[in-house]
Amino acid sequence: MLKELPKVYDPKDVETRIYQMWMDNGCFKASPDSKKKPFSIVMPPPNVTGQLHMGHAMDSTLQDILIRFKRMQVYSALWLPGTDHAGIATQIKVEENLRKEEGLTRYDLGREKFLERVWQWKEKYGNRIVEQQKKMGASCDWDRSRFTMDEGCSQAVREAFCELYEKGLIYKGSRIINWCPHCLTALSDAEVEYVDKPGHLWHIRYPMTDGSGYLIVATTRPETMMGDTGVAVNPEDERYKNIVGKTCILPIMNREIPIVADDYVELGFGTGCVKMTPAHDPNDFEVGLRHNLDTIRVIADNGTINENGGKYAGMDRYECRKQIIADLDAMGLLEKTEEYSHNVGPCYRCHNDVEPLISAQLFVKMQPLAEEAIRVVKDGTIKFVPERFTKTYTNWMENVHDWCISRQLWWGHQIPAWYCEECGHINVSRTDPTKCEKCGCTHLTREEDVLDTWFSSALWPFSTMGWPNLKAEDLNYWYPTSVLVTGYDIIFFWVARMIFSGMEQMKKEPFQTVLIHGLVRDDQGRKMSKSLGNGIDPLEMAENYGAAALRFNLITGNSPGNDMRFYVEKCEAMRNFANKIWNASRYVMMNLTIDKVELPEQLELEDKWILTKLNTLIKEVTDNMETFELGVASAKIYDFIWDTYCDWYIELTKTRLYGEDEAGKTAAQQVLCYVLLETLKLLHPFMPFITEEIWQALPHEGNFLISAQWPVYREELNFTAEEETMEAVKDAISSVRARRAEMNVPPSKKAKMLIVTENPTVYEQGCHFVTRLAYASEVTVDTKAPADLTGMVSVVTHNANVYMPLAELVDFEKELERIAKEKEKAEENLARIEKKLSNAGFVAKAPETVVNAEREKAEKMRTLIAKLEESAQAMKA
Repeated sequence: MLKELPKVYDPKDVETRIYQMWMDNGCFKASPDSKKKPFSIVMPPPNVTGQLHMGHAMDSTLQDILIRFKRMQVYSALWLPGTDHAGIATQIKVEENLRKEEGLTRYDLGREKFLERVWQWKEKYGNRIVEQQKKMGASCDWDRSRFTMDEGCSQAVREAFCELYEKGLIYKGSRIINWCPHCLTALSDAEVEYVDKPGHLWHIRYPMTDGSGYLIVATTRPETMMGDTGVAVNPEDERYKNIVGKTCILPIMNREIPIVADDYVELGFGTGCVKMTPAHDPNDFEVGLRHNLDTIRVIADNGTINENGGKYAGMDRYECRKQIIADLDAMGLLEKTEEYSHNVGPCYRCHNDVEPLISAQLFVKMQPLAEEAIRVVKDGTIKFVPERFTKTYTNWMENVHDWCISRQLWWGHQIPAWYCEECGHINVSRTDPTKCEKCGCTHLTREEDVLDTWFSSALWPFSTMGWPNLKAEDLNYWYPTSVLVTGYDIIFFWVARMIFSGMEQMKKEPFQTVLIHGLVRDDQGRKMSKSLGNGIDPLEMAENYGAAALRFNLITGNSPGNDMRFYVEKCEAMRNFANKIWNASRYVMMNLTIDKVELPEQLELEDKWILTKLNTLIKEVTDNMETFELGVASAKIYDFIWDTYCDWYIELTKTRLYGEDEAGKTAAQQVLCYVLLETLKLLHPFMPFITEEIWQALPHEGNFLISAQWPVYREELNFTAEEETMEAVKDAISSVRARRAEMNVPPSKKAKMLIVTENPTVYEQGCHFVTRLAYASEVTVDTKAPADLTGMVSVVTHNANVYMPLAELVDFEKELERIAKEKEKAEENLARIEKKLSNAGFVAKAPETVVNAEREKAEKMRTLIAKLEESAQAMKA
């Protein structure tokens, strides 16, 4: 017995119940199967601190569409989920809670107790985003869910670190690093988002030691000048050739510093003299190494001036800046101040300005790792979609700096390095050592720093599948993964690091395709942010309109790599689409007497037309899905369902459904149901809940739509001639209906119709459709038009002319009366607009756009009046 669908589609009821049904029946589970092709996606792990935002919703929807598509294509499809420990973000969150609720700092608790608190917080809140993803319909294999600090991933991190260290690819060095004085940790280059900010360029006089004058040095950061250990000029600069090798006096500190010649100084730029602060600028650091300049750090970890800053010690760096400028001015050493816009790097987490500082940190040597990572993208082993991001990636990799991987945090993977208190040797080990491998001393101190969060994320495609166990079944079956879906904003953070890690650790690319999506912006094209207050909660959208509507909104009109604007109104339109499918399915079900679906042997014209249309749709949508044109695929399915199936085919079958011919009735049911089932399969990856609910209510084979086989193109269902015939008939019906609508003729007003065409058999086959759907009293088909066409309304299609007697369509007297009234109203509107436009004051004072809008309105009124006069004249002829 067929299940009955409720009158109204209720997303809240359906989505919860259907998802639970899938979970209870293991529909998302994947296992290695030698009889099937593997397909795998690893979810970009959201932060445990996270709540689902529109970017996550987009990311999740794209991945879910791909995994459902491949699952239905009978691949062994694995979508492996997980979460990221998110070092800085999580530690800050827990520290804030501690401070607000208990008035404590992490130092009050100590490392061990603090980490216990973080784990407790993770257990309480870390699963929140997972539950939110489920609301969106994510069909991950949740039993395989991973966490970047779980036992397996932690083992992988330790193994990778040891391997890189043993190969000499990890080293400890004093380098200029990006330091966040608020988060109190180092950041990698990719974690600093440079922005242009207005500032000042101060020109300062540095007196020559020999009293011969002074040099003018320009800087945007006078608060670092206490750490100056030299002034550099270009060796080709004729102005300064005679002073290279001499010394000048550093103002404020009264310290003698050397003048050196270096090609780093751009010839002809500014004054030609550049202050060198090797402890606070990466370029100055390199110049300092070449010229053996001292390195004096003057800014402490917390952003205040340290003991090397003389009388400014203890001041905030920006307060110090103001005071130094005031002091220099008082001393007569401030030459001038200019407004100046320059690049400043805020921390990507807290948005405070990052400070370049010299610090002893751990680094990964990138040049040896970059070579293979560049090759596999350049030779097409890994493809970016869209392809233009290949250039973005290779440019960054070809200019990549060594990666600072140590972080001054407690939450994260503690670096597996122990320092010998006796000989200073660094012991790096896969297991905790008890004595120094060099001298045998048992007094070892473990490195307190943790690894950059992205170090563990870089291993994600293979650490989650069992590496470092190279014999792991999952690893051997699903690696390399098939597709990585991610936003263009983390190509450097994450994608690049996964590629070089995969090539180094696995000697194999981590994925075959990188599908890049853009940002979801608001309806004005602005980035969604807390400060603008323009964020849209995807869960609220799903609650109000259903997950199906939200998913379809995110995907239609979306193209790889491009940002999209999110319109709430579009969610409403997509909810209407869901209702359209629901109502059409209910209509079909109410007219079903069959309990098994199979195409009849005897197919009518309209059946062959819809089956050909469906066949073409299957082929095109499959091709679009394979090339990641998911937005194009969804739009084609939408058009087919709304227009081809609902608005046309259902109408075309009504005569048979309600007729007396039982065989014809059954055949119509079979084709209606067959096409609906196949279309639900195509729509399922995009709108999984509603399609599964309808499919379960229809006669079907198999247990679940989620595991039904994807439709395939069938040559035997390609009826080209019948398709062309039906399209011609449709064209005639649409053209006649459009003309009748223009003339305000109601459907109840029937008229005789003459179709003149060189292909009479085409229209003879569809005569009964024209009669019923174009509201004809009778239809005649001929090859020649009558000699006298007086009083006939004509409609032109691409291969026919349709004629209708005007007298049968219109009550002349009433229509002339209506036209006269409409013309009178239009003339009144025109007079009002012209009066406004003749007012010189209005034209002079009103905005140009307002004046132009009024002129456009006037022109429209004139056109309407002319058309009405033409219609009245034609009726009087």
